[in-house]
Amino acid sequence: MAAGAQPQTWSGPSRRRGIRLALQIPISVTVLRSGIPDTLPGRLLNLAEGGIAAVLAGELLPGETVALEFSASTAAAPFRARALVRHHDKLRSGMEFIGLPAEQRATIRNWAQEKAAGESSAPAIRRNLGKGSVDNRSKNPPPPRRAGAAWISIFTLCVVALMMIWWRHWNRGWQALESDLQSGTPAEVRPKAQVPADAMQKLLIHRVEPEYPAAAREKNLEGVIILDVTVGRDGSVLSVHAQNGPDILARAAVNALRWWRFEPYRVNGEPVEVRTTMAVEFKP
Repeated sequence: MAAGAQPQTWSGPSRRRGIRLALQIPISVTVLRSGIPDTLPGRLLNLAEGGIAAVLAGELLPGETVALEFSASTAAAPFRARALVRHHDKLRSGMEFIGLPAEQRATIRNWAQEKAAGESSAPAIRRNLGKGSVDNRSKNPPPPRRAGAAWISIFTLCVVALMMIWWRHWNRGWQALESDLQSGTPAEVRPKAQVPADAMQKLLIHRVEPEYPAAAREKNLEGVIILDVTVGRDGSVLSVHAQNGPDILARAAVNALRWWRFEPYRVNGEPVEVRTTMAVEFKP
């Protein structure tokens, strides 16, 4: 679900928040086109609270809404989020998170703190190893160096230099992306019409049923959640807000409505953004 009207170019602020992590891990990106999900495999490059940079085995269009999934480690649960494509060039994409929950932001911050802690401990480890190597050399002088060792050192330096060049290349690509995200906030979507719920129900082409939360079932919670929904020109849900009900049921309803899709609502033959009201019922 996009946070705006899915523009082709972006002149808002940099969405990078907090520390940016360089993570070379697989990622799966799913985009809904003509009501059919299309999943593109790829590799994550950078991760921040505001969004990601990735290389994908396919093309995305700026303004498309996608679903992301990746795992930072085999022990951790998959990280899933929705994002808006802000930039795509030669299979490299920059995407901005949409409605990222506070728990997932905390997860990203924890990953950043763990990485920072690992990097801060590395100098001390290297100093300790250095002291041990000096003591060992004083007791057992190393054998004469061979010509092959010199070539290995040269090869290692070349590999390190190539990695540094590669990293600068990707970093400049990310900076180029951020240069397009100038200061300011994205324009707020202003729906062109208020459409009755029954009229929008006739345009509904993809519906995701909400999951009844286990905690709500234990408390025997039930009721009808009324939601304000803004639908974009392409029929995707741009924003959704619950008007009533317990928080646990409201969150479940909102999470389901984000994935609904409608046929575009047209005024004078042109698709426009509209606002409507939907209801979701929960029964134990």
